[in-house]
Amino acid sequence: MVGILLLAHTPLAGAFLEAVKHVYKSTPPAVVFIDVLADEDVDDLYGRAMTAVRDLDSGDGVLVLADVCGATPANCGQRVVRDYPNARLLFGLNLPMLLRAINYRDMSLSQVAQKAADGGKNCIETFSNSPTDNSSIGA
Repeated sequence: MVGILLLAHTPLAGAFLEAVKHVYKSTPPAVVFIDVLADEDVDDLYGRAMTAVRDLDSGDGVLVLADVCGATPANCGQRVVRDYPNARLLFGLNLPMLLRAINYRDMSLSQVAQKAADGGKNCIETFSNSPTDNSSIGA
């Protein structure tokens, strides 16, 4: 089973895990979060993230989900993935992405990453009162 690390600005990672608990009625195994504080030392953050990834990897790999591309959590995630070959990183964390990752985590790491990315993109849409103005952004 692929492990999942949520790496996001405080309090997002923890809030995503709370939402998962709401959906599944408990915390699924091998899903952990790190909320990144505004003044957090990046080397300390990297150390915590590497420890989490090593602990999560049962042999099937770890999917790291980060909130914003180019921000500290994502940059740390990139560093982790460079140093830990059995990990993948996705940016743009949203709840559909996370739920997909959990639901498909018995697949290979690359398949879980793709399913999660697709789920995250496919659930981004606009809505308006105009029947001619509804469009899907992710499609």
